[in-house]
Amino acid sequence: MTADVNKTALFNGSCFALITTAFTFAIRAGILTQLGAQFNLTAEQLGFINSMWFLGFPISMIIGGLVYHSFGPRNIMRVAFVAHALGIILTIYAGGYTLLLISTLFIGFGNGCTEAACNPMIADSYSGVKMNKMLNRFHMWFPGGIVIGSLISKFMTDAGLSWQLQMWVIMIPTIIYAVLFYGKKFPEPKVEGATSLAENLKAMVSPTYIFLFICMALTAISEFGPQQWVGLVMSSSGASPMLILALVTGLMAVGRFFAGPVIQALGQTGVLLISAIFAAIGIYLFSVVTGPMAYVAAVCFAIGVCYFWPTMVGAVAQRVPLSGALGMSIIGGVGMFSSSIFQPIIGRWIDSARAESAQSGLSGAQLELAAGQDTLAKMASFPAILIVLFIIFFFWQKRTPAAQGQVAAAH
Repeated sequence: MTADVNKTALFNGSCFALITTAFTFAIRAGILTQLGAQFNLTAEQLGFINSMWFLGFPISMIIGGLVYHSFGPRNIMRVAFVAHALGIILTIYAGGYTLLLISTLFIGFGNGCTEAACNPMIADSYSGVKMNKMLNRFHMWFPGGIVIGSLISKFMTDAGLSWQLQMWVIMIPTIIYAVLFYGKKFPEPKVEGATSLAENLKAMVSPTYIFLFICMALTAISEFGPQQWVGLVMSSSGASPMLILALVTGLMAVGRFFAGPVIQALGQTGVLLISAIFAAIGIYLFSVVTGPMAYVAAVCFAIGVCYFWPTMVGAVAQRVPLSGALGMSIIGGVGMFSSSIFQPIIGRWIDSARAESAQSGLSGAQLELAAGQDTLAKMASFPAILIVLFIIFFFWQKRTPAAQGQVAAAH
């Protein structure tokens, strides 16, 4: 890597790009009711609009991974800027359902480009523990940005400001990251052969990569599954869903900021194992507690899922380096696809639990709480499986000479 690469500017630009992603997640969620009212949309139509965010994301991540070395991270971020700007402006001036679908797809595509370009760029800029620390600090801005974006949306909605004005707010971090990236030189790949798609694909059929691929599907649903459904459960338990969301995302942001010392002390595989244990405890507690104890469950859950996503991306970069940018993009893509695939399964669990609870004579809030907690108990199986897998991974990588050499180099 040449000395004239401004790593600080590139990293800060990456963070503002991820803040843009987080704002699109939080602010669009905040204006959903207003969009439904203004355009007379059904809940199903609003659901399809939201699904465009999740569809665009993995598509552009995988395409970005395939063309990372030929098209380049600078150009991928240019595409991200155009997609974000188009998505925001088309949403603001949308006249109905169809344009809202298209605009949200553009936004999702821009978000995926950000992950496709920034993950490998950060991995090429740093090494060892520093690389894991910086990946965690980068990913800190997704939960951190959700907290900030949610508060902005709530304040603007309470103040009677329009949803269009809230969408314009997303342009602020979008323009900032474009300015920070403008004219900058990007780092070269650290590992010889990482630019070859043939070498990438060969590395991706290795036992380590396949193992991480399976684990990523489970870590992603362990994180996003409960977050999608816990509000429904907690609203019937006496705890505030919004306070739980703020607590979880806030703790995740803080935890990721201080990831360096944690990874230094526990190691990459140790962090993944401890995370799975805390995630299992947190989700299980959500399934049995009510009232103030739900906040204790939220703390355990946040500690558990905090390091999953960035550490899994870091594990691919460090333990399967020849998979390159494509390997990291595919790992991120399977995380998003997993979240999408499991959602209807979780929905069926809730429907089934509701039917059983109704037969038991429960109704109203009691029925919703019982059905939700039964479903969360099932969701605890995801991190429980991960505990077993990460114990295997811990001892497997401990005996792998390459992994030992990388750990030694990191220290």
